[in-house]
Amino acid sequence: MNDSAKFELDNFMQGVMQRNPGEGEFHQAVREVCESLMPFVLDNRKYHDANILERITEPDRTIIYRVSWEDDKGNIQTNRAWRVQFNNSIGPYKGGLRFHPSVNQSVLKFLGFEQIFKNSLTGLPMGGAKGGANFDPKGKSDREVMRFCQSMMNELFRHIGEDTDVPAGDIGVGGREIGFLFGQFKRLANRVTGTFTGKGLTYGGSLIRTEATGYGCVYFCENMLNHAGDTLQGKSCAISGSGNVAIYCAEKAIQSGAKVLTMSDSAGTIYDQDGIDADKLAFVKDLKEVRRGRISEYVEKYKSAQYLAGKRPWGVKCDAAFPCATQNEISLEDAKVLIANGVKVVAEGANMPTELAAVHLFQESGVLFGPAKAANAGGVAVSGLEQSQNSLRLSWSREEVDERLKKIMKEIHGKCEKYGSATNGKVDYVKGANIGGFVKVADAMLAYGIV
Repeated sequence: MNDSAKFELDNFMQGVMQRNPGEGEFHQAVREVCESLMPFVLDNRKYHDANILERITEPDRTIIYRVSWEDDKGNIQTNRAWRVQFNNSIGPYKGGLRFHPSVNQSVLKFLGFEQIFKNSLTGLPMGGAKGGANFDPKGKSDREVMRFCQSMMNELFRHIGEDTDVPAGDIGVGGREIGFLFGQFKRLANRVTGTFTGKGLTYGGSLIRTEATGYGCVYFCENMLNHAGDTLQGKSCAISGSGNVAIYCAEKAIQSGAKVLTMSDSAGTIYDQDGIDADKLAFVKDLKEVRRGRISEYVEKYKSAQYLAGKRPWGVKCDAAFPCATQNEISLEDAKVLIANGVKVVAEGANMPTELAAVHLFQESGVLFGPAKAANAGGVAVSGLEQSQNSLRLSWSREEVDERLKKIMKEIHGKCEKYGSATNGKVDYVKGANIGGFVKVADAMLAYGIV
């Protein structure tokens, strides 16, 4: 970035921070995107003159409301919920709902902002949004979760719809929660439509949706390696997390001939030097998806594995790293350790899991780095395919959805290559994803005039 672009970026970020005080995650997400976009916008005056960057970093609207509900002991509990509808220039708002005590406006704005570009990269007509509540489903009974979801939907239903805003799941919002939310929407709106994605297969869900983010992350990683003349076959992999994204990232990596060494949860990491094979992964699926247990139980069954209490996987030597847990889980120090241990590729399965300084270091060190808006777009891609199936009133086979997912991830790689290619033949995937996602949205905003 030249001095003029850096000056413009610093001035722009100062304005963003003044307008959005105390929202560190949102500031980080905007800076990461605008580091790539500012030189491009300055070279393409139509975007600069129309103030597209200022407009695209301001949500269309943010809805904040109280959710009161009764627990099993008869006590009245109160939480706060949000829906950030960021940009619908290329289609209805689309983005997940997150239930976690850490949820706040900054986190949801960063996620909604990222969603604009991620959804654009898929090539499907979806705008960007995100929502959620500071509700913790852990330790709650099914009845308590149901009562919370129904109370939350009593307000949210006014703001969503198949042609307006289509929520999905995220951290803390799985099939159980989607069922309760959609059931209450159906009751209040008196319509059975594709207003939610991630639904159960019995009421309009899509095959491969559960697996999509994890599978897509591996497909994108393979595209990066293939472009560099390599494959995932035989690579050792460190994966963080043990939710849907991590589990199905591990499954697809195993199917691709890689050796998965780690998985984790908020309490620590398991390290299995023999590799987590399909049978061991089946145990993890039952542990996390059915029994909702802790990952530490893995070492009680598989004695050769180690449990690294309170640690993330990034100290384990690996060829490929898949951060699939949460934001900012790879620090600058973690990146230094991964690089020293010879990591060749990092593909982000979670949203913004790598600190910005760590991203810069990976790029400077020649590590192939797949940013979240490209690498984890598989989930929202299949959500878009679920919307299509709902509109057509039909269901596609598992094989058909998987092939469409592979094609979309390959096309996303192609966009990154188009906008991120350097003269040395390498691809700056961060730049490519940011510009590739931006152009389609920005051109639509120009077409609408000043709105």
